[in-house]
Amino acid sequence: MKNLYSDLSRKRRWTVLIASFIVFVAAAFGIIYETSKKTVALTIDGQEKIIRTHANTVEGIFDDLKVSLRSEDYVFPSVNTKVKNNLKVVYKPVKQVELVKNGEKKTVLTTAITVAQLLKEQKISLQEHDEVLPRPKTKLRNNLTVDVKSALSVTLIEGGKEQKVWSTSTTVADFLVQQGIKLNKLDRVEPKPEQSLTNDVVVNVIRVEKVTDVVEEPVDFATITKQDNNLAQGTKQVVQEGQQGLTKRTYEIVYENGKEVVRNILNETKLKEKIDKVVAVGTGSLAVAQQVSRGDANANTNGQEFYVTSTAYTASCNGCSGTTATGINLLANPNAKVIAVDPRIIPLGTKVYVEGYGYAVAADTGSAIKGYKIDVFIPSKADAYRWGVRKVKIKIL
Repeated sequence: MKNLYSDLSRKRRWTVLIASFIVFVAAAFGIIYETSKKTVALTIDGQEKIIRTHANTVEGIFDDLKVSLRSEDYVFPSVNTKVKNNLKVVYKPVKQVELVKNGEKKTVLTTAITVAQLLKEQKISLQEHDEVLPRPKTKLRNNLTVDVKSALSVTLIEGGKEQKVWSTSTTVADFLVQQGIKLNKLDRVEPKPEQSLTNDVVVNVIRVEKVTDVVEEPVDFATITKQDNNLAQGTKQVVQEGQQGLTKRTYEIVYENGKEVVRNILNETKLKEKIDKVVAVGTGSLAVAQQVSRGDANANTNGQEFYVTSTAYTASCNGCSGTTATGINLLANPNAKVIAVDPRIIPLGTKVYVEGYGYAVAADTGSAIKGYKIDVFIPSKADAYRWGVRKVKIKIL
């Protein structure tokens, strides 16, 4: 029995000894394996990490890391470089990026790490007011879209107030939205909202307003002379005193940037009839006759007011010579205040005041100017078109 226990003890000791030897050998091998590795500083897309490797070449490092290299990738030193202790390896994988500059798109393969590096690589310089999305510090990734918009210098005139602004908008409509400008129904924009925004463009927002105004206006009476052969030659006698009439008129007034540009009569109502003044003029033995001093081509028209239909013309209109019927050169005198008239209604040379036009002289005629119609001279074609056709009050001075 004692021999049996001795044999078992001996076997256990051999088993422990052998197991210990195996563990020792494995540990020694592990230590030798680990200590034989080389230390490499690997930088991937700007991020550095330290690795230990048995790879013989730089390419072997990436094989161990299961990284598939492409010909467009940036690797330094080259993939055939032998690995030595403390080697530094830089790896920048190529990325496909869509670059959009001012609406023009192109696909770019790049090893740049950030948007800023991509722009530098593409030789794109950003000015102070330019816009780039995503931001320059953003890290690039595959299939990222980088949108670059160059800022444009724009002169903005809104309601007559001018200011210089910078904008990355592509159209006038986008620009107005960017500036927080809302258009009312009658407002105008020059150039039109759908047009492209260009550098140094002037965007003019014209605020238009229509209002209705009701006013009561006096109507001057006329002076009628009546020949009286019962009075001595040259003697005058007032037969009837004159009284002003009264008319209520409704006007539609158009304002642009707060200034009146058009005033049209919508309707008018007579509140009180005028009474003309009658003056008897002595003629001695001459027959009695009556003549009206206003509204007659052969009578004195001073102070008379009446309504006419008005249009506008320029010195360079079709068929125009630039010289009026009375010899005024409108091309040489673009600021002249001249109206074309029917001489049977308003004699040439008559000084007048035209509502909405100002003081002028009746110095021209026209084939289409017949009866109670006038044509006002305006040097600018745009302003002449804007005048249009309107009914105005004219006063003989």
